[in-house]
Amino acid sequence: MADPRFMLSLLCLALAVVVRAEDPYLFFNWNVTYGTISPLGVPTPAILINGEYPGPKINCTTNNNVVVNVFNNLDEPFLLTWHGIQQRKNSWVDGTPGTMCPIQPGKNFTYRLQMKDQIGTYHYYPSIGLQKASGGVGAINIHSRIFVKVPYFRFAPDLNFMLGDWFNKGHKVLRKSLDAGKPIGKPDGLQINGKSGKVGDDKLEPLFTVEAGNEYRFRYCNVGLKTSVNIRLQGHQMKLVELEGSHTVKNKYNSVDLHVGQCMTMLVKADQEPKDYYLVVSSRFVKPALTTVGIIRYVNGKGAPAKELPPPPPEGVAGIAWSINQFKSFRWNLTASAARPNPQGSYHYGQVAVNRTIRLVSSKVQEKGKLRFAINGVSHVDPDTPLKLAEYYGVGDKIYKNDTMPKEPPTDAKALQVIPNVLNTTLHEFVEIVFENREKSVQTWHLNGYAFFGVNIEPGRWSPEKRRNYNLIDAVSRHTIPVFPGTYASVLFAFDNTGMWNLKVENAERSYLGQQLYFTCLSPLRSVRDEVTMPEDAQVCGIVKDLPKPAPYAAYAARPKKKKSEASEAKEADEAEKNGDDKNDKEDDKDDKKN
Repeated sequence: MADPRFMLSLLCLALAVVVRAEDPYLFFNWNVTYGTISPLGVPTPAILINGEYPGPKINCTTNNNVVVNVFNNLDEPFLLTWHGIQQRKNSWVDGTPGTMCPIQPGKNFTYRLQMKDQIGTYHYYPSIGLQKASGGVGAINIHSRIFVKVPYFRFAPDLNFMLGDWFNKGHKVLRKSLDAGKPIGKPDGLQINGKSGKVGDDKLEPLFTVEAGNEYRFRYCNVGLKTSVNIRLQGHQMKLVELEGSHTVKNKYNSVDLHVGQCMTMLVKADQEPKDYYLVVSSRFVKPALTTVGIIRYVNGKGAPAKELPPPPPEGVAGIAWSINQFKSFRWNLTASAARPNPQGSYHYGQVAVNRTIRLVSSKVQEKGKLRFAINGVSHVDPDTPLKLAEYYGVGDKIYKNDTMPKEPPTDAKALQVIPNVLNTTLHEFVEIVFENREKSVQTWHLNGYAFFGVNIEPGRWSPEKRRNYNLIDAVSRHTIPVFPGTYASVLFAFDNTGMWNLKVENAERSYLGQQLYFTCLSPLRSVRDEVTMPEDAQVCGIVKDLPKPAPYAAYAARPKKKKSEASEAKEADEAEKNGDDKNDKEDDKDDKKN
């Protein structure tokens, strides 16, 4: 008789093989309130989360389930978006006005997110009403799973920097200006984690403290409204290791540009004389230039930071050339793993045929004397009913039409339609998007739900011949791309994530006044294999509020078989006939032998 202990071990082993543990859960409760902060030394109305600016940091690991219960204690609707988090097959929680109803004052909503197949530095922020101007932002750090190798010391401490421009007026005043068709003007200054500083200020408290000899991950995010910045760390080089969710070739930089909406991770070795050093953040392509400093302090360090700051990069035409060259120096680390164990370079995006080219040109226009911004002559407006809800309930045609935007930029620069801007896509099609900037300011474009390959930025206007200059080997997979004045930028990616996804310029003034659109990517099957069905607790509003809820997606639906061509059917018939003749010949041979 077998040993019972041995049989029990076998049973436990079998259960371990059959039962797969669910990915871990992290839970957060966030209270959103008004408060007063002074990033530039002037008391300013702010949006705080749990009484903090920046808000609470989410530290998680690839594939973790993150549950965030958000209580809106403001006097207006509120909605958070999770910048760069792809929400695979689940645009229901993407937090844009095209996908979700806002959280009403005095109410709460629970976001259920999964950090599916992602690593890197990200952030969250309010997506409606220009509320980002008053705060509500915070960091998201997604770490690789322990069995996935990373190309640097895994346990280097994280130091997060939420930085960018700041307006003292607050979002309600700025929003009122935009609603009146007027620009918001220039920012009042720059801030780092809600603080600003001047060279020589003896009362300046350190942003962070470091120990000599240790290496740190400096995680930077530009959470401003409209200003690109440059970052320098006095006396130290910074080694880029991650950019918008991708591991990069580990180049060293004395200064690095960070455009609105972008995040990156730099390794910094505390290898200098123990004392204080300035972290310098200065504006790019803005006159007059803005600068702020913060202190990085060595433990047991003695001595104030030097008053001489590292020089900024050039401005003007030379500055654009400098920034384009730096963009091209950012390279995908082809041998490093990211969220999965296989190397990033195992996906050869440059060998995939492009199915569709989308060319987008922005414009600054007037509608009845009021300022608007448009893409190919269309200025987007958000309807009262989120686009995704209308689509799901089958009433989308009542509030928007697909593909109203011209495929090519209009010849009339003043052409304007103010309507919801929605483009239909085909699941799995591989596309090329070209952004052209014929204006005078930097525009950073961001696409929710996806990562794309930024294959080129170049002066001038785009034409098909420009494809010769594309980087088809090791362009970084990312979710934002800067487009400098007088240049174009090209990106490549596959529409492989079903849902309703927002493409917009990160300049909040421009996107608020229409420079954005939505891609709808549907599966021909209403199946949870392709898209998450509408959550039971999803908020409803607008024209669908009182409609019966549609049936949920099927648990599984077989993909329809492709229709065979006449040539294929004829070929199969010939082969079947041939096989049948061979079989008959063999049977005749057997009969002959028997006889």
